[in-house]
Amino acid sequence: MTGVAEVMQEWSFHPLTPERWHDFEALFGPRGACGGCWCMWWRLTRAEFDRMKGEGNREAMRALVESGRVPGILAYAGGVPVGWCSVAPREEFGALTRSRVLRPVDDAPVWSVVCFFVDKAHRRRGLTVALLRAAVGYAAAHGATVVEGYPTEPKKADAPAAFLYTGTVSAFRKAGFVEVARGSPSRPIMRYRVQSSPVDSEAASG
Repeated sequence: MTGVAEVMQEWSFHPLTPERWHDFEALFGPRGACGGCWCMWWRLTRAEFDRMKGEGNREAMRALVESGRVPGILAYAGGVPVGWCSVAPREEFGALTRSRVLRPVDDAPVWSVVCFFVDKAHRRRGLTVALLRAAVGYAAAHGATVVEGYPTEPKKADAPAAFLYTGTVSAFRKAGFVEVARGSPSRPIMRYRVQSSPVDSEAASG
């Protein structure tokens, strides 16, 4: 894919582990990325999320990270955190279980990519595609055979970034994902099937 190798050289990718927590906080800032979310939207019920919005969500994510679980991948430029991608086994995201639009396609065990957050200075430069490739590599290194995403297909090219937090169809296609189902006109389910030599399997494995 043209340009991707250059992009991967520009950024580095690492799993979010306890020693990188302060980088995660710095990237998300006082608003927790968007409206006090702290990337807990997919992990909680709506009532829980609303009750914990802000500091409660931050502490919940911190507790998850400190427990030794890896909720996603951080992207760095020159040692500074500039991007985030949430990836984990699908069963960790309760909101997917409850969703009619995003219900399971089949019984295959999958890892899910549910959210992105990119620093303004690094948007529209291919970082989402690079994060996707790093997420696939990380999931593959931990046994995943199918990685799934739930991007948005915006009606307008200039849709606000806040509405594209699950990624765009075009970015997923560039990263090698293909559509396998569509429960709504704007929200397909897309998959990457890991081969024997998964894309960039070491990109975010350490």
